[in-house]
Amino acid sequence: MNSDFLSAYVLHRRAYRETSFLVDIFTQEHGRQRVVAKGVRNNKQAKSSLLQPFLPLQIGVTGRHELKNLRHVEAMGASFKLDANYLYSAMYLNELLLRLLPADIPSDILYRAYAMSLQGLAAKDAIEPILREFELLILQQLGYGVELTHTGEYGEPVEPDALYQFSPQQGVMEQRGSYVPGKSYSGNVLLDISRAEWHSESLKAAKRLTRQALRPLLGNKPLKSRELFLQPVQESSR
Repeated sequence: MNSDFLSAYVLHRRAYRETSFLVDIFTQEHGRQRVVAKGVRNNKQAKSSLLQPFLPLQIGVTGRHELKNLRHVEAMGASFKLDANYLYSAMYLNELLLRLLPADIPSDILYRAYAMSLQGLAAKDAIEPILREFELLILQQLGYGVELTHTGEYGEPVEPDALYQFSPQQGVMEQRGSYVPGKSYSGNVLLDISRAEWHSESLKAAKRLTRQALRPLLGNKPLKSRELFLQPVQESSR
């Protein structure tokens, strides 16, 4: 196929054969794609230097098969400047898109949310709300949206004063008995998450909930970006 120009971000690249890169990209028009950038390694020209994450691009690709050829690449703005945990958070978003998105499934909503998330991280906005909102959105766009205002069992409204548990298969379920640390969610906090009303309790609960929801989709392979958060942060980046 011959494509028109596409708006894109590089998610990941690696060496391919002797002179090329294999590049995973996230495009506004066609979703996640994999392309070959031929003959650009060890080349100081613009095409090689532009194939970096967190830089808005315009690209052109050709090919009739799943693996297409990169024919054009042009920067459409400045690269987002990220460091320390803001960089690791952006890498986490990239890894979610790589691991979860099927190829060639466009999502304009997710693409715009990704760009806005990078903008927020570059501005050093609070990291946790950015990550939680993106996780909830990607689940929704994949068809695994988390319903927090009604139970998955009977569709009953979530009550602020009640206790609930969550499973990826059954959704929110009313809990009988007392609060169980690590398993229970208060109805009030679930409703706050559904409204993106962020405070310490809703952020903590949302992190636990999204990890539960994402685990079956991500499988057992660890996320490399999560491991980076465990590394000491250099003094200049604190």
